[in-house]
Amino acid sequence: MNHFRLPSCLIIEEGACERLNEILVDCIPGIEEKKVVITTEESLIPIMKSYLEEMQRDLPESELYLIDESIFQEAMELAKYICMKDVEVIIGVGGGKVLDVAKYAGFVGKIPYICVPTTLSNDSLASPVAVLGTEGDARKTLKCAIPAGIVVDVNVIMGAPASHLQSGIGDTISKYTALYDWKLDAAHRGNKVDDFSYLLSDMALTSLCYNEEKSLKSKEFIKILTQSLVLGGLAMEIAGNSRPSSGSEHLFCHSLEENHKEIQITHGMAVALGSLVSCRLQGRDTAPLERILEAYEMDMDPMNWGITKEIFIDAWLRAADTRKDRYTVLNEVRLTEELLGGIYEELRVKK
Repeated sequence: MNHFRLPSCLIIEEGACERLNEILVDCIPGIEEKKVVITTEESLIPIMKSYLEEMQRDLPESELYLIDESIFQEAMELAKYICMKDVEVIIGVGGGKVLDVAKYAGFVGKIPYICVPTTLSNDSLASPVAVLGTEGDARKTLKCAIPAGIVVDVNVIMGAPASHLQSGIGDTISKYTALYDWKLDAAHRGNKVDDFSYLLSDMALTSLCYNEEKSLKSKEFIKILTQSLVLGGLAMEIAGNSRPSSGSEHLFCHSLEENHKEIQITHGMAVALGSLVSCRLQGRDTAPLERILEAYEMDMDPMNWGITKEIFIDAWLRAADTRKDRYTVLNEVRLTEELLGGIYEELRVKK
């Protein structure tokens, strides 16, 4: 049986950052007397200045630590700093770059980590993994602990670029194909799918897909997207792996990242595109995905992202090799240039 942890606090509300110190005290009793490192990036200081200053004022043993890159080396340098300075709590304020570095450093340093996102581009804010750059341009998904607390200020997220929120949508709807692949894997290995994890991941998907609010910049939508991303992260924590949220669509994304570094597409948009293709390969109806993609004006024409037919075909042919331990629909269908080329043309026609 997998042993899992849940955040001790989860706050999703308007103006949460205005009472952040109150929330932190509830989340980590005695935090005002502990050594705290507040991580962020330089570009966010003007935006979050008042909140950062208030935190430092009420947490006299705190200091600011700036993150430059989302790479393994930087996370380990921060972990070393935590250990050498006897830091007791780490708070991440920012996007995926800051949060992944802070999360992994806190895990290595064995201290509580509080997540305060400024955008919602993927489900890493509540997941038990951190994605960090390694040698060259390669990126690796590393297991770690989920946050001790998550504080989402809806008003702050409202200022995030629409493209970031679309990426968050993409990472959520990818569960449509990921859950199907998880069942394929379980049947192939003779294992049992964790029912509760499956339910949480499915709830993350359906709560986003079937909500009536379709404006990216509405407060109600921000709350729904946050809840979906958190549920996706918790599903992975309970399952003990990323299968509730990651299947063949993510393998396509990894293949693009590893083999076609010139392609500039966000993680969420890549897995959304991957889900459309995986859905076809799984022999399922793509209409539910297409409806949500259209509702949020997400561009699924691969050419508009610089993905030519040749790159598209190559990425799919090499996708299974990016995670050879993963059993997905890619292990059950015969991928050919003709099949993939036809799917590519279909995607372009629907632009």
